[in-house]
Amino acid sequence: MRSRRLKVKGSSAVYHCMTRTVNGEVLFEDREKEVLRKMLWQVADFCGVELLTYCIMSNHFHVLVRVPEGSEIPDSELMRRYRVLYPKPTKYQAESAILIARQLEAGGEEAELIRAKLLARMGDVSEFMKGVKQRFSVWYNRTHQRYGTLWAERFKSVLVEGQGNPLQTMAAYIDLNPVRAGLVEDPKDYRFCGYAEAVAGYASARRGFVRIWGDRASGVPAALQAHRALIFGKGSVPAKGCSISREQALRVLEKEGAVLPKATVLRCRVRYFTDGAILGTKEFVRSYAGVWQLERDRKHPPTARRLTGADWGDLAVIRGLRRQVFA
Repeated sequence: MRSRRLKVKGSSAVYHCMTRTVNGEVLFEDREKEVLRKMLWQVADFCGVELLTYCIMSNHFHVLVRVPEGSEIPDSELMRRYRVLYPKPTKYQAESAILIARQLEAGGEEAELIRAKLLARMGDVSEFMKGVKQRFSVWYNRTHQRYGTLWAERFKSVLVEGQGNPLQTMAAYIDLNPVRAGLVEDPKDYRFCGYAEAVAGYASARRGFVRIWGDRASGVPAALQAHRALIFGKGSVPAKGCSISREQALRVLEKEGAVLPKATVLRCRVRYFTDGAILGTKEFVRSYAGVWQLERDRKHPPTARRLTGADWGDLAVIRGLRRQVFA
């Protein structure tokens, strides 16, 4: 269930992760999406990662998460995080929490082992995704009297520059998933995405958008306004049929000099945002090119490539997608 992802040590990092059900089966109705939504927040809290935004669809989900720099975690915080995973604990789970707390307080070798086991599950995006997928699989299979694998083996991840245009564009791409799928005309009307949750007033979701737009907007209202402006192209009113198909986009792009507005292109399925490996300014992408090359044992260093197809500003990726930008 792990993905081969770029590891960033010694500093905070932002990742866009996406995972699908096995064979892309359409399995999630509203009830399943709501349970998965709650689990995303629970596991993020346990792992100590910031869930900036997300979108849950019928056969896959996207998350944009920030993994902060590693820091010392006191035993009281470890226990708080542990209990977050069991909001309605069984008798066994409640007794286990009491026992763990006592062992930590007593100290010694047993306490160190417990700390090591808990800390190994925190501060890492792979552990976050693993925790979400495992917990939801158990619930889903038990609820639906189902057996076997629920998720495709790997999840995709893209390292995203943690501020400015790269972060904001990625967040808009994620929140526009239900628009691309034709489910709603406005993502605020789709209850299973971070933007809708923030508009509805949930504090945790709102903090994510303050983080995303912190360089341009101060406070929740300004952050949500800036996000909406990006989604709809400087405040244009969404209309039925505003999405464009891949075929339409490619026809426009084939014309010399034709460039689509960014807000319009974001309504397409743009593979840069799931397959680009690293997304940010050229300087950001180049700074991780050597690490990316070593981790994949590549003979030649990769090249930072500017995104095409729209006015993306300073956005670049490490992996070129050739012509099929919208596939």
